[in-house]
Amino acid sequence: MGSKRKLNDTTVMFSSASSTSESSAPSPASKSSDDEREDELDVFYESKAGRFDGKTSYSASFMTLRAPPSPVKSSVPQVSHANNPGGSWVYDFVDNDWALPQPNSDTEDLPPVSEIASSGSETEGPTKREPYRPVKKWKDRYRNDFLDEFLRVEGRGDHVYATCICGHPECDRGTAEFRCKDCHGCELLSKVCMLRDHRRRPLHRVEIWDQLTGYFRPSLLKALGLKVYLSTELHHDGICPHFRLAPNKNFVVIDTNGLHDLELYYCDCGKGSSFPVQLLRRKWFPSTGNRPGTAATFNVLRNYHLMSLESKCSMGEFYNTLSRLTNNSGDAPKSRYQEFINMTREWRNLQILKRGARAHETDGIANTPEGACALECPACPHPGRNLPPEWKDVPAEQRFLYALFLALDANFRMQRKDVSSETADANLGDGLAFFGKVTEYMEYLEKNWAEPQPKSTCVAHDAVNTPDREARGTASSGVVTVDCARHNMKRPRGVGDLQAGERYLNVDWMFFMSLEGSDLLEFYVSYDIVCQWHKNIWHRLRLFPRQIREEYNKRYFVFLVPKFHLPAHIESCNIKFSFLFTPYVGQTDGEAPERGWSNINPLALSTREMSPHLRRETLDDHFNHWNWKKILSMGTYFLDRIQHYIPEMLRTRRETLQMERTLPAETLEEWKEMCVAWEANAACPNPFERTQKQIDLASVRLQLTVEGGGMVRGEINSTEMLSMGVKLESEQRELKFDQATVGLHPTVTQKRLMLERCSKLRRKVLSWMETQTQFMPSVAVVRAEASAKRQSPIQPAAGELVQDIPLLMPSTLAPDVACPRELQEFEFRLREGQAHEALYEMRHQLLIRTHEYKWKDEQNHNVRDGTRSHTKLKLIEDRLTRASTTYRVAWGALKVLGSRLGKQGWEGTLQVLEDGDVRGMPEATFRKPGKRRKETASARKKRKKTQSPISWIWLADGSAADADRNPAMNEALRIEWAKTRALGMRNTEEVALLEEEMRRVPEFLRWRAAQWDAAKDHSPPSRRPDLIMNPRLGEGFDAYASRQAQLMRDIATRFETKWTGAGVKVLVADGRTQVANAEAEAEAEAVAQKSANAEAEIPRGDEEEGTDADDEEEDEGDADGSSDGE
Repeated sequence: MGSKRKLNDTTVMFSSASSTSESSAPSPASKSSDDEREDELDVFYESKAGRFDGKTSYSASFMTLRAPPSPVKSSVPQVSHANNPGGSWVYDFVDNDWALPQPNSDTEDLPPVSEIASSGSETEGPTKREPYRPVKKWKDRYRNDFLDEFLRVEGRGDHVYATCICGHPECDRGTAEFRCKDCHGCELLSKVCMLRDHRRRPLHRVEIWDQLTGYFRPSLLKALGLKVYLSTELHHDGICPHFRLAPNKNFVVIDTNGLHDLELYYCDCGKGSSFPVQLLRRKWFPSTGNRPGTAATFNVLRNYHLMSLESKCSMGEFYNTLSRLTNNSGDAPKSRYQEFINMTREWRNLQILKRGARAHETDGIANTPEGACALECPACPHPGRNLPPEWKDVPAEQRFLYALFLALDANFRMQRKDVSSETADANLGDGLAFFGKVTEYMEYLEKNWAEPQPKSTCVAHDAVNTPDREARGTASSGVVTVDCARHNMKRPRGVGDLQAGERYLNVDWMFFMSLEGSDLLEFYVSYDIVCQWHKNIWHRLRLFPRQIREEYNKRYFVFLVPKFHLPAHIESCNIKFSFLFTPYVGQTDGEAPERGWSNINPLALSTREMSPHLRRETLDDHFNHWNWKKILSMGTYFLDRIQHYIPEMLRTRRETLQMERTLPAETLEEWKEMCVAWEANAACPNPFERTQKQIDLASVRLQLTVEGGGMVRGEINSTEMLSMGVKLESEQRELKFDQATVGLHPTVTQKRLMLERCSKLRRKVLSWMETQTQFMPSVAVVRAEASAKRQSPIQPAAGELVQDIPLLMPSTLAPDVACPRELQEFEFRLREGQAHEALYEMRHQLLIRTHEYKWKDEQNHNVRDGTRSHTKLKLIEDRLTRASTTYRVAWGALKVLGSRLGKQGWEGTLQVLEDGDVRGMPEATFRKPGKRRKETASARKKRKKTQSPISWIWLADGSAADADRNPAMNEALRIEWAKTRALGMRNTEEVALLEEEMRRVPEFLRWRAAQWDAAKDHSPPSRRPDLIMNPRLGEGFDAYASRQAQLMRDIATRFETKWTGAGVKVLVADGRTQVANAEAEAEAEAVAQKSANAEAEIPRGDEEEGTDADDEEEDEGDADGSSDGE
C-alpha cells in the first residue's frame, strides 16, 4: 500500500462496533466481497502541514468518504484518533482507501479528529453538519495557547545560551544577548554577529537582553557601532576611501517600522553622484536637495500614499503612528513631521508626473499641457483614440453613440480655511490634472465678478438666489466639478474652487475649460440647477477668449436635471429637463458627482487646514486615484449593466406593445406623431403635459395667497392654518388605509415603521391644534368637553389613536359653535379644490384600469402575466378607494359650508358620489367614429337594456364634451402610454450605449499602450539627449514605459476575456432578436385585427344595422362594464 501518508496528508479513523458482540475489524478480503455495504460519510477533518518556516499549520474542511465495510448491519460507525485501541479502520489519503493501522504509524502526531454523528440504521441519511465558526473555535480551543505564546516571546524562549551559536565563519562566539525584532526568528546573536548581519539592513530594530532586570530593552544599531555607507557598488570593498560623514550627525531615516538614527557616510571620491542622488539610488527620499538631515524610504512613502488614498488618513495620523512604533512609552523621538510633509508632497508630485509620462517628453515638465497628467475616461468618446473614422457621418439617430455626457455639481464640504496664501505656498502642480491654472482662473473671476446673476424662476434655489452667501473664515467655500456623467470620472481641468457660494461664473469656467479642444459635436449636460444656469450661458460665453467662443458655433447641447434632484423643481421643469422624457440619453441619471462625494468627503477634515496649492495637489491625486479605480472596475461594471438592461429592454418594449394593442390605431398614430414632433422641437405640444388644467388644492392655495387678507397670528395666517389642517386630515386617512393594508400579523419592521409614523403625526397634530386655538378659540371649549366626557365613569378614558383625533375644522363644528365666517369661506374654497383634485385622480385611475382589463382579457395567456395583472389592478383599486374617500370627505364639508354660507351652483358640478358612479368611460369613446359592429337587432336591444349611462364624473367640468370628435380625449392614458414608450426607448438606447462603450474601452487602453511604446523611441527627435548619452538612465525609462504599456494591454485583454466569457455579444443579439420578434408579432396582430374589423364592418343601408341615429345612440350608451371587465 506504500507510505501511510505524507506530511500534509490527513488520517481519519473509523471503528465498527456491534450491539451484541465486541468490536472486531473485518479482514481485508471482506472489503472486496459482493455483499459489502458502502455508506457515505460526511467527515469534518483537520490536516497538518509543514510550512517554509519550520512551523506547523492546520486546516479544516468537510469531505465525503466511503465508510469501511462491516458484516454487521447494525454497526455504528465512529471516527476516532489514530491511537484508539485496535479494530479501527484508518483512511489513507494517499491511496484513497481504508486500511488497518500499521505499527509505528506516523498518525500519532495528528490533532484530534472532530467528532461526527453516527450514521444510525441503514435507512438513515447523513446527519446535518455543524456550522463552521472559526472565531468561536479559536476562543474555545486556542485562545489560552495564543496568549501564552504572546508572553513566551517576551523572554528568550528556546534560545537560552551564553554564547552566539549562529555558525557563521566570522562568528566571534561572543555573548548572545541581542536579537532583531524585524528579522525572521528570535535567535540571539553577539554584538559582532548582529552588526555583520545588519550591514545591509540598517533599518531594523534590535533588543538587548538585560541579565539584571530579566527582560529585553530596546537598543539601536547605531549604538552598537553600525556605520552606513552609500554608493558601495562603486568600490571593491564597499567603502569609499574618501567617505564623508553626513552633515547632520543624527541622520534620521523614516521607514514603515519607525524612525531610525543612523551614522551615514557619503561617497566623496568623485565616482558617485551628488549626495541627494546617492540617497535616491538607495531608495531613500531626501527631505531637501542640499544638505538633507532626514530621508524617508520609498516603502514608507508608498505605504502612506496608498493608505491615504484608500482610508483618507491624514499625514499627522500616519506620522504619529510611526512615532509610536519607534517609542510608545511617551519618550517620542524628535519630530520630523514637517520634513515628512514635504517629502510626501514631493513624492506625490513626482508620481503624477511619472505616470503622466512627462519625464519621457522632450519638452519636459515646465511645458506640460493643462490636464495632461489626469487619467481620462476610456469609455467616453475620444476622436482619434477610440472612435471610428466615420463617426461624424453616421445617421442622426445614431449620433448619441458618440456624444459626451457631462454632470456638474458643487460640494460645500470641501472648504479651505483662510490659512497661508497663493504666493507664500509653492505651486508644484499648477494645471497638471484636474485643477486648471490658478492665475488665469482668478483673473477671469476678478474681471467679471460684478456680472449680475438673475433670480430663480423655478423654486427658490439657494444656489441661485443667494450665490454670495457668507463663508466666514474660509478662503474657499467649496469646489465645483465636471464629471463624466455615465462613468463617474472627473474631467481634466474640470475642478475649481468656489469663493462665496455657487456662482454661475465659477461653473461656467469649469464647464468650458473641461471641453476646450474637444472635437465632439453633441453634449448632454446635467446640473441640479440647469433650468436657471443654462438660460444665459451663451450670453456669458462672451466673457471668455475668442478662441473658446468659436469652438461652440456648430455644437449641439442638451441640458437636463439629475433624476434625484428633478422632483424639487416645478412641473414644467420636471417635463422639460427630464432624463426619462429626453431621447438618446439611455438610462443616464446625471447623479455621478454625488456618488463621488461620498469618497472624497472624508478628506475634508485634512484639506481644510492645508495651504492652497497643497490642497489642490492632494485633491488632484485623490481624483486621479478615483479615476484609476473606476477604470479597473469597468470590466465588472459594464457586464453587470448590460446583463441588467437587456432583459429590461425586452420587458419594457413588450409592455409598450401590450398597451398599444388596446388603443385605437388612429389614436396611437396621433400620439406617436405628437411625441416625435416634440422630441424634434420642444416648442411643439408636449405629450407628457396636461393640456386642460384642473382645479386642485395647490392652485386654490396659491390663489388665496395671492389675494392676501385673512387673520394673522404670529407668523401664520388663517389660510396656512386651514391648509395644514386639510393636509393633516389627509395624512390621518392615509395612515388608516396603510394600517388596514398591513393586516393582522405585521412584521417587526412594519410595526416599528408604523409606530414611528404615528409618533411623528401625533406631534404634528398637537402642534397644529395649538395654532388652531389662536384662530378659533371656541375649539378649546369643544375639546375640553369631549375630554371630560371620555373621562366620565360612564365612558372610561382610553388611548385615542392619532388617526382618530378630531381636528375640528370649521365644517365639522356644530352650528352653535362660534367660528369666523372668513375661515368658513377659506375652507369652502380649499375643499372645492380638494374635491376636483380627487375627481381627476379617480378619472385617471379608472382609465388606466380600463386599459388593464382590456389587456388582461385579450393578452393574458399565462400565470405570470395573470399574477402581474392582478397585482397592478389591486394597486389601482387601492388608489381609487383612497381618491373616492377623499372626495366624499371634501363633498361633505362643502355640503355643510355651502348651506351656511349660501353657496349656489357648486352641486351641479360636484355631485354626491355613489359606489356605482365610480366606473370607467364608455368603450365607444375609444373607437373610431363610423365603425359599426355587426350585431343583430335582438342582441342590440338586449344590450341596451343592460347598459349603464355614462357616469357623471366624466361629465363634470366638461371632461367628456368632445368625446365624439377626439378619440384621444383623455390625456391621462396618453401620458401613461408616453411614459411607457419613453422608458422602453431609454432602455434600448442604454443597451446601444453600453455596447459602444464596451467597444471603446479596450481600444482606448491599447491606444494608451501605443503611446507608452512610442515613448521608447530611441531616435533623437523624440528622445531626450541625456537618455541617449546615459544608457543606464535610458534603460530605466524604457523599462517603465514597457511596464505601463503591458499593463494597459493586460487590462484590455482581461476586460475582453471577461465579456466574451459571459457571452455579451450573444446576449445583445438575442435580446434584439426577441424585441424584433415581439414587434413583428404585434404588427401581425394589428394587421389581423384590421382585417377582422374590415370584415365586421357592415355597409350602410343594411336592414340589420338600423339607422345611423340608432348607432350613435348605441355608442353613447355603451356599457362601462364591458370595458372594465367587471
